Amino acid sequence: MNEKGTMSNVVKIVLPLLLGGAILYWMYRGFDFERVRQVVLHEMDWTWMLLSFPFGILAMAIRGWRWKQTLEPLGQQPRNSVVANSIFLSYAASLVVPRIGEFTRCGVLKRWEGISFTKALGTVVTERIVDMLLMLLIVGLTLLIEMSTFGTFFRQTGTNLTGILSGFTWAGWLVTAICLVAVCILLWVLLRRLSIYNKVKTTLSGIWEGITSLRSVRSVPLFIVMTVGIWLCYFLHYYLTFFCFDFTKDLGLSCALVTFVVGSIAVIVPTPNGAGPWHFAVKTMLILYGVADEQALYFVLIVHTVQTLLVVVVGIYAWVRLSFISRRADSYFRAEPQSTLSDAQSNNNI
Repeated sequence: MNEKGTMSNVVKIVLPLLLGGAILYWMYRGFDFERVRQVVLHEMDWTWMLLSFPFGILAMAIRGWRWKQTLEPLGQQPRNSVVANSIFLSYAASLVVPRIGEFTRCGVLKRWEGISFTKALGTVVTERIVDMLLMLLIVGLTLLIEMSTFGTFFRQTGTNLTGILSGFTWAGWLVTAICLVAVCILLWVLLRRLSIYNKVKTTLSGIWEGITSLRSVRSVPLFIVMTVGIWLCYFLHYYLTFFCFDFTKDLGLSCALVTFVVGSIAVIVPTPNGAGPWHFAVKTMLILYGVADEQALYFVLIVHTVQTLLVVVVGIYAWVRLSFISRRADSYFRAEPQSTLSDAQSNNNI
């Protein structure tokens, strides 16, 4: 790898860590972490946390099975174990470099099933568009149901148009500026990667073929059910953690939905697993529902940490499991233009 590529990879790893770390430091400066240990060991009901785990894992597994549906119209039949474990591994990889998981899972299918990297990437784009549309629908419905709560959130965080200048402290401006810079850098990286693909017509053709695969899925109703199932499992994975703590167990379904939506939006900021922005957004909304500031910090710190550790464990499992799955004999001999292979491999090393 050349010096420019090495520096680019270092920036993509270090910058998200610095961003997430800066926001977490700002939120938890002067925080009594010894008290967190007391809450975890003696005041938290771990039964509900353990009950939430299967839903988090199931959401990832369903995402893999749904992905297989979009690959079938391309004439590809990846094994269920490979697609599911590729998703598990992709989530863990994104903890190191945000958004690299999309490339990781395409690389796994290329290596174990011989599936075109670019076609697989095209189906990932399709998936993300579908997820975005469903998320926008959920956000819209939640805004209508809890309009007053969101109005209070905008006023208190200084994000309303009339009070943005007066409502922000210097720390708020700093965090906002850092987030904007991070988003701009992410867009620059994505555009740079896209420019690489634009140089190779066959690669673009493969991506487009993957994107349009949704038109020919075997069962559109099943695809829709899986999509709803993914987000329902995500929500239950989060909602059940409310019952782990005395100060959140009675907040109700509407609070859980609002904080889930706000947290899902916050993770757009490129930090490992949304660390920092997710903490800030969810903590702010919990306070609006009457949770004390310190208790809200306990909740976001413990829940996010435990769920991140689950992603790590599942990722390690996937890495080990894949090492015992044989690669298809023709994985390295399926026809694909050499230029496409080179670009796919270079992008897989992001």
